[in-house]
Amino acid sequence: YITLGGSEEVNPEHKVAELEGKRSTSEEKKIDLNDIFKPLPNEETPPQKVLTKGIAGIGKSVAVQKFTHDWAAGAANHTVQFIFPFTFRDLNLITKPRLSLVELISDYFEEMKDLETDYKNSSVLFIFDGLDESNLPLDFEKNETCRSPTKPTTVDALLTNLIKGELLHKASVWITTRPAAASKIPPRFIHRLTEVRGFNDQQKEQYFQKNIRVEGMSQKVISHLQRRELGSLYIMCHIPVFCCISAAVLQNLLTDTQDNELPKTVTEMYTHFLIIQTKRKHEKHYQKGETDKDVIMKMGKLAFEQLKEGNIIFSEKDLQACNTDPKEASVYSGLCTQIIRKEHGLYRQDRYSFIHLSVQEFLAALYVLETLNSSGENLLPRSGDNLPQTRVKRRSERRENPVALLHKRAVDMALDTKHGRWDLFLRFLLGLSQGKNQALLEKIFENKRDRLQSNQETIKYIHNRIRKPSYSETSINLFHCLNELGDQSLVEQVQMYLSSGDVNKILPAHCSALAFLLLVSEENLDVFDLKKFCRSDEALQRLVPVFKAEPDCCECISSVLEVEPSCLEELDLSRNELQDSGIEKLSFLFTWVLCVLYISQCCQNCHISNRSCETLVPILGSESSSLRDLDLSNNDLQDSGMKLLSAGLESPRCGLETLRLSGCMVTEEGCASLASALSSTHSHLRRLDLSYNRPGDSGVERLSAGLKAPRCKLNTLRYRQTAGCHTVSEAASTSQALTLRSDLVSLLPVHVSAVY
Repeated sequence: YITLGGSEEVNPEHKVAELEGKRSTSEEKKIDLNDIFKPLPNEETPPQKVLTKGIAGIGKSVAVQKFTHDWAAGAANHTVQFIFPFTFRDLNLITKPRLSLVELISDYFEEMKDLETDYKNSSVLFIFDGLDESNLPLDFEKNETCRSPTKPTTVDALLTNLIKGELLHKASVWITTRPAAASKIPPRFIHRLTEVRGFNDQQKEQYFQKNIRVEGMSQKVISHLQRRELGSLYIMCHIPVFCCISAAVLQNLLTDTQDNELPKTVTEMYTHFLIIQTKRKHEKHYQKGETDKDVIMKMGKLAFEQLKEGNIIFSEKDLQACNTDPKEASVYSGLCTQIIRKEHGLYRQDRYSFIHLSVQEFLAALYVLETLNSSGENLLPRSGDNLPQTRVKRRSERRENPVALLHKRAVDMALDTKHGRWDLFLRFLLGLSQGKNQALLEKIFENKRDRLQSNQETIKYIHNRIRKPSYSETSINLFHCLNELGDQSLVEQVQMYLSSGDVNKILPAHCSALAFLLLVSEENLDVFDLKKFCRSDEALQRLVPVFKAEPDCCECISSVLEVEPSCLEELDLSRNELQDSGIEKLSFLFTWVLCVLYISQCCQNCHISNRSCETLVPILGSESSSLRDLDLSNNDLQDSGMKLLSAGLESPRCGLETLRLSGCMVTEEGCASLASALSSTHSHLRRLDLSYNRPGDSGVERLSAGLKAPRCKLNTLRYRQTAGCHTVSEAASTSQALTLRSDLVSLLPVHVSAVY
């Protein structure tokens, strides 16, 4: 099953919070893999363009292969006549400057060469796997239009025209990608967003029970991974490859007669995995005249050099550059067959990759650390330098501990690079520097190793970086790094403040620690009141990784949700200085087709004007808007804003059901516009709050006429007024009793069942 994006999606692993906010308690919406192109019960037409995202190694390519296999075996999707699965890895290899779609299909699938196929009138599905690996520009704006499958054009133009629907407009398209690359496809061209999220907790346990045959062993493995202090290990088990590694390591250690200490960090787990693979190499009696260290350093160099280039796929030439024979790499009976895999691509070209990106990052970190230990060479650049190594040291660096200097450069590199490209590499590098992992490495390298010096200098440096506001959103990984180094002082401090109730001592740096705690906690978060902790924008920004509000903070929320749709259901930004600019920055929440936010009470008393109504009108009329509840009370909207909102309510696509306009300076003219909207065929409005406004007798009559219209669906009206008051401020200061306008009551239709 994969998770379906849309208004019904809820991700229980997200710790979503907001000002006086709440997590949804409804179940996660899942969809069977073979049903991703089928309409949901509330949909009339099936989606044509589907985007599936997921982190590296989570199972996107496996999903594509399973989908294609089930279709080919006749087990699913019988109405599809042709499925053409491509990978962006292969599309990168095409050198022809121009070719037609028919030529592309024939080059890739030889069996199609002799077939005369009417692609325009056939049911065709194109699959493009691995968007994150694409070297194509995907220029949707400037590429030439192509509507004929026999017209030669660029590969890039073929893809953009297929996705836009210009080329074979009846064809379906399925794209898979890592989250960071999802923005390469404009959301307006995607009809359905799905996500492969890996194993949930139940599936993790099922995996270990199925793959560990020894009686009672699987429960021991699960119990160890579920230990509270090892939260990060159990979280990583949602990645199938990490489950495989953990099962191999823990089963081996628990079976061993020696009293082995079980791994407590990710680095320890991978170090044990490397030891197990080297043992298997010896059991197979593989002899080549190379030591284990020689083989590992060659693979480590390959891993690091390719990681610098951003490559997870490499060629025979890349292997040869690291003194590794491609033929030998593919036949190693122990170490490499479990770490490097070989596959055939377009034109039958051989390609290689590590079994998972995390394995590549681990070996790269090991290579960098071992290079420093053996030759004193620091392969990492100084902050601001290009990634290729620098040999010139600053004067201030000459006296530093070489390992501490390496750590600092790695921290800077990880923080200064987008999309977390070096995050796990940094965790591995710091973890491998620990004495426990150094002792484990002695088993591989077969020599007594000098113990590295204390990591206190590195810990102090990381603490200083956490305190800098510019890295507030990227500091979560630094807490994972501190965990690898055995330091939990910031986390312990915030835990102490929380347990004592002395939250006034919580500083912005503690908010980052709090975010880390919430993300690794196994407890489900239902309500989290940020008012207790956030007394500044900086503090709020540090909690952005936890929830998915002043104008700058609106931009923070937007940046999170634009990349990662959230299960946020209610967002209350009342009594904040949002202003009109803040509403503009938040507007995409309600219009973006991939956003799952569907209830918003967001604007009360936020100093917004009728200008914000101009932003909200297209949202109300947007086909992708899921907005159902809107509270604009106590804002200076006036009649001009009411006219704009009324036009939005009359849109056939507007699904708004609750509108609160208390104290918005609406007079007779505004009520006339609203009455027209209420009597519209398309209005879905059921609850309306017009209290503390100035409609006058004429406005009341017009509003009553709208309520009596046969098409009006309103059933709850709040219409309390303060007698004699003409402004909101006067209404707030008076002591006169609230009264209900009797003239309105007498005119109400029977379907308005509640008036107060």
